[in-house]
Amino acid sequence: MTTSNGEPDSYAFGIDIGGSGMKAAIVDLGTGALVTDRFRIDTPKPSTPDAMAEVVVDLVRHHRWEGTVGCAFPAVVRDGVVGSAANIDTSWLSVDADKVFSDALGVGVHMINDADAAGLAEVAYGVAADRPGVVMMLTFGTGIGSGLFVDGVLVPNTELGHLELDGQDAEQRAAASARKRYDWSWSEWSTHVERYLRHVEGLFSPDLFVVGGGVSKQPGKWLDGISIDTEIAVASMANNAGIVGAALVAP
Repeated sequence: MTTSNGEPDSYAFGIDIGGSGMKAAIVDLGTGALVTDRFRIDTPKPSTPDAMAEVVVDLVRHHRWEGTVGCAFPAVVRDGVVGSAANIDTSWLSVDADKVFSDALGVGVHMINDADAAGLAEVAYGVAADRPGVVMMLTFGTGIGSGLFVDGVLVPNTELGHLELDGQDAEQRAAASARKRYDWSWSEWSTHVERYLRHVEGLFSPDLFVVGGGVSKQPGKWLDGISIDTEIAVASMANNAGIVGAALVAP
């Protein structure tokens, strides 16, 4: 069996939208592997619906994909409607993102919170596969994304980067972007990450933290110095997890 554009029917298309970049690839859902190169375009500034829709079209055309699309998005997403805008333009609030992108592409598009997507990938194919109990996916990038799973079932849109810690959003000091913003060393930044992890640990008592995002590619620079009670595993799919998770929810 093949898809409408001649690809095997186990293939799906995923887009991962972040605060700095929009990335896409074709994914083999049988294995979770990318079967094309990951293609990236900078997230437009301002990141309005029309501007992002143009980039989505370019990403899909680059891969010559004609089928439906799954899309990971850095916001609360309920039934395709955007419910927060911490790291995107506020013009997205209350917008039906499924419809915006579906209209732009002429095919069905389904949106999901970006950290939820990354967590789905790790639960399906990665370090959290077959792990019972409470698993917390945390992505450290422009902000902090979170995906909460209980016995493998997603509890969507937790957005725990916006927990209040020391009087401000936790991601203001513990996101990967904070290290560059404050010109901290890796060890200085990791002290803020540890404080954040201890805060989440105290609230949810997870059995496993899975840490992802760009910093997951160099864990030796920051993770070794963090000491908490909960087991921590580096996301095995690294920065591809959002694309793979998005492909998993393509309609």
